[in-house]
Amino acid sequence: MKILFIVPSYKPAYVYGGPIVVIARLAEQLVQMGHEVEVYTTTANGAKELDIAANTTVLMDGVKVTYFKRITGDHTHVSPALWKALWQHAQQFDKVHIHSWWNFLVMGASFICKWKKRKPLLSPHGMFCDYVLTARNNRKKKLLHTLMGKRLLRSTYLHVSSELEWKECRQIHSSWEGGQVFNLVDLPEGNFERTDNGVFTISFLSRVDPKKGLDLLIRALSRVSFPFRLQIAGSGDEAYITTLKELIASLDMDNSVEWVGWKGSGDKFHFLAATDLFALTSRNENFAIVVIESLYAGTPVLISDQVGLAAYVRQYDMGWVTPIDNVEVISEQLTRAYEAKEQRQTITRAAPAQIRHDFNDAVLASSYVALYEKCS
Repeated sequence: MKILFIVPSYKPAYVYGGPIVVIARLAEQLVQMGHEVEVYTTTANGAKELDIAANTTVLMDGVKVTYFKRITGDHTHVSPALWKALWQHAQQFDKVHIHSWWNFLVMGASFICKWKKRKPLLSPHGMFCDYVLTARNNRKKKLLHTLMGKRLLRSTYLHVSSELEWKECRQIHSSWEGGQVFNLVDLPEGNFERTDNGVFTISFLSRVDPKKGLDLLIRALSRVSFPFRLQIAGSGDEAYITTLKELIASLDMDNSVEWVGWKGSGDKFHFLAATDLFALTSRNENFAIVVIESLYAGTPVLISDQVGLAAYVRQYDMGWVTPIDNVEVISEQLTRAYEAKEQRQTITRAAPAQIRHDFNDAVLASSYVALYEKCS
């Protein structure tokens, strides 16, 4: 099968977080399975551009990737060169897979697919969650949706990575056809050494962004009665990080919180394995790869009920799920996790094997191929 991915940004633009890793891993796995995958993307790298010549094609880990020039340096990612190439070559591909939404690049690509009578698979990657719809440029999104979004979505087949994302998307388009398949996650071989910590150690590993609810976690921890150490691994807007540090100081928690810097693929599993609990009290998260990574490292999780993997964590009893509308409730759940030492040990023993079984790359990629076959 010859498959075209259309995505605003592609690796090495890791500034955009988890979706970059997920999309590239899927493309690479499909190639390993014998499919021909080509990626149309832009040189986008945040407010800057990748150090890759525009409108050039490179072979990136077995995947043919064309990085088109974008004429806007913002989240709209406008690229007439990419649209032109899609217009000229859309019929050469068996299937088209569009990633993301709410930017002119992919909406324009969707229009071209509709004109060319190609029904793409659309992976929104959380773009239809309530948080995104209400927190950022919501008026512009509503206008775009009314003028062109509704009609374009009717001509796509939906892919979601969680039940939560499915419900959110169906609120946007109630008769949307589609399916659910987990994201592919890079899980290295081997076991990770566990650490017997003198103080209950909680890890946070993610972008430091208001969406991630780190402020909620900090406030909740300020109310617990047990000793703890919170290790924050991540980067983000310096102004926002400063407000969090001021919050920590105001709650007299400086001695209990450690900023450890960003942890990349080479050391994040060891970092997670060295902690007793991973916590992510996000305000919204359509999937959250780091939850799977933590469980694979043998570390139990405490996550909000707004994280897409909450149902999975509940199903296999691999941690604690908390609502986030009340900080006191989060604090109570943290206390339960702290007191449940035997349960945490059980999770440490059982979780890695469960994750290996459920997140097998070849099995998941085959499920994506089944979705492609339904796009007609």
